[in-house]
Amino acid sequence: MDKFDKLIEIVKKLRSPNGCDWDKEQTHESLVPYLLEETHEVIEAIENKDYDSLKEELGDLILHVIFQADLASDKNKFSVQDLLDGINKKLINRHPHIFSNNSDDSYKKGSWEATKKKEKNRDSVLDGVPKSLPALLLSRRIQEKAAGVGFDWDNNSQVMGKVDEEVLELKESMVENKGIDEELGDVLFSLVNLSRHLDIDPELSLKRSTEKFINRFKAIEKEVDIEKLSLEELDQIWNKNKEKNSLKDK
Repeated sequence: MDKFDKLIEIVKKLRSPNGCDWDKEQTHESLVPYLLEETHEVIEAIENKDYDSLKEELGDLILHVIFQADLASDKNKFSVQDLLDGINKKLINRHPHIFSNNSDDSYKKGSWEATKKKEKNRDSVLDGVPKSLPALLLSRRIQEKAAGVGFDWDNNSQVMGKVDEEVLELKESMVENKGIDEELGDVLFSLVNLSRHLDIDPELSLKRSTEKFINRFKAIEKEVDIEKLSLEELDQIWNKNKEKNSLKDK
């Protein structure tokens, strides 16, 4: 028995009549919060470049995959083997330039998304992206799928021009006090597109900026009583701390 099969057997034993009470009570739905938590722990380990934690957290994530598959097997929906067969076939079908006699030239831009659309009988290449994704990730995935079939700007200057255009429209809507929410959304969408062209993760970039703000704000809290100073005085202190940190980074 290999290690993967052993994990499957462990999960089955935990969920058996003589197994763990907690494991026996779990359902697809009840495990969702834990699945999300484990996914975020994997992401955190990657961001921290902590390979010991990454090894552990990926193991926890695999456990969830096996657990979900075993739940589905109880309902005669699919087994772990069905899951593995499905992903194997999918990867082979979506890489004909690797696994068939097709040349690289036959695998043109957009083939991946076009193949997915055909496989799943979808009306649009944009179908299939979970609407429950966080907004930044959802917009990026939609943009990636559109770009996958050629609907994309050619260079960063064009993308930046679109950002400028959307910012101008936002300013106009603020003057008119009309459609501000929509125009702000367009600005954010265009900035996500710019981050994609710059190969920068917008979620991670925003997170780092937020952490930077937290650190600078806490530094000011240690220096002065914020509530007793005017906004102008606080802005001066903020800029001094910003300049000090910028010199440290050089």
